[in-house]
Amino acid sequence: MKCRQCGGSAESVFADLGSSPPSNAYLSRAGLMSPERWFPLRVVVCESCWLVQTEDYATASELFDSDYAYFSGFSSSWVDHCAAYTETMVDRFRLDGDSTVVEVASNDGTLLSFFAERGLSCIGIEPTASTAEAARELGLDVVGEFLTVDLADRLSTGGLSADLLVANNVVAHVPDIVGFVSACGRLLGDGGVATFEFPHLLQLVSECQFDTIYHEHFSYLSLTAFEHAVVASGLEVFDVEELATHGGSLRVFVQPAGSCDRSVESTVGAMLHMEEEAGVQRSDYYAGFQAEAEAVKDELLRFLLKAKTEGRLVLGYGAAAKGNTLLNFAGVRPDLLPMVVDRNPAKQGKWLPGSRVPIVAEDEIDRLRPDHVLILPWNLRSEVAEQLAYVRNWGATFVTAIPGLEVW
Repeated sequence: MKCRQCGGSAESVFADLGSSPPSNAYLSRAGLMSPERWFPLRVVVCESCWLVQTEDYATASELFDSDYAYFSGFSSSWVDHCAAYTETMVDRFRLDGDSTVVEVASNDGTLLSFFAERGLSCIGIEPTASTAEAARELGLDVVGEFLTVDLADRLSTGGLSADLLVANNVVAHVPDIVGFVSACGRLLGDGGVATFEFPHLLQLVSECQFDTIYHEHFSYLSLTAFEHAVVASGLEVFDVEELATHGGSLRVFVQPAGSCDRSVESTVGAMLHMEEEAGVQRSDYYAGFQAEAEAVKDELLRFLLKAKTEGRLVLGYGAAAKGNTLLNFAGVRPDLLPMVVDRNPAKQGKWLPGSRVPIVAEDEIDRLRPDHVLILPWNLRSEVAEQLAYVRNWGATFVTAIPGLEVW
């Protein structure tokens, strides 16, 4: 296939996870009586710009529909992250009541609400109706469309000019990265800055985070690859930070190319050098990932089968997209994992796509008293373990599968 970013050849296979339904396509009771749409889940590497990307099987409109069930406000650690981000950006860029913040993929308004509380003008851009409506209920102004160059031009012509544009955990979700970054750039005002956060490819590879591969993620990004899109959009990277979120992420700071407002920090060159030393521009860097993913899958299956044989009950926690990738790749069904607990009422009473494991409220844990709780969103393991600390009262243990099986 042709690379979606540079048009080069993207033929080298990084991972082949078989096939699965879209990871956020949760099933209703009526949906259990209908067939699901499964798509191949293969990831390839462009050896020109080194963008790691899924083959094109599902479109964005098929993945992000009106029933989209991910609401960011249900993670306390993410809420804390948003609060800290707001504080940092306000201080660093001297934002005040005359400043405008635009968030792309604003979801349920969790982040924007912190800026709004400080009296800043806030606009969200969010195509999924369910989350956009939740943000509007907070009093936020939300444009219910996918961000494109055309939409950016319409908004800019209408007077929208961002002092800060936020694009957290969305770049990986767009098939046309260059078009998306260009659209973000067109919304920046004079002296405006954009920040992009995304899971870092180096962490995905080193920690075998294959469960972060799912159809809603079209790309898996290094700074090396992302900089291609930034430069092609007439912008420049002037700073980069490493974050702990989502198992290890980057926060990339971007401004119009040649801007006199901010000098390029040494962090940019240092990160590009780190990635080069790790091997992101060599094909052999990607060669062993498939075998590692299969080893993780096999280890989890052995644990679940042994627990069933010995009469030990395992329940899942967190109906997360990454968990759906893991369960479907491993072929796990309700006989091995009878249910998954989730705090989000929008997911409770539904079933996981593919595996068809039922999603229940947390009180089922206390009622059934499982021997093990398998934490599917392993990046939130500390938060979940603290929340469910009471399971220790009857001797239950927690389990995570990534980067290797751990019972603790």
